[in-house]
Amino acid sequence: MNLKFASITGFGVAVLVLMILVLRESILAVGFFAIIVQVLAVLLMLWARFTFGRRSFHAIADPTEGGLITSGPYHYLRHPIYAAIMYFLWAGILSHMSLWNVLLGLLATIGLFIRIFAEERLVTERYPNYAEYAVRTKRIIPYVL
Repeated sequence: MNLKFASITGFGVAVLVLMILVLRESILAVGFFAIIVQVLAVLLMLWARFTFGRRSFHAIADPTEGGLITSGPYHYLRHPIYAAIMYFLWAGILSHMSLWNVLLGLLATIGLFIRIFAEERLVTERYPNYAEYAVRTKRIIPYVL
């Protein structure tokens, strides 16, 4: 499968699911702990965007010029923005537990992982030292996954 097509498909699936969860009023967390998780997820995303700098966001995974970033949250996670989306998403879903919400969450997570794997292959092509970075840095949960 074409990596850029896979990337845009995964992104599209995740966005569609997030929109459905908004319409279902199941995206914003309730309860102290879940709200804290969502606030921390937003802060993680902002930290990652700030660390990434002026590089633009691409709907299709397209590695940008400027070298591999391994500082800030990228020191702990290879994909802090996708991690932040998943943390935010699952805090909302677990706050509004239903079979449909869990299935939607799984679908969004699959979409994001499709994008992650496609993006990693593209980044490895542009930055060969990404493979070494990937060995020492987890994708989504520091020191775990």
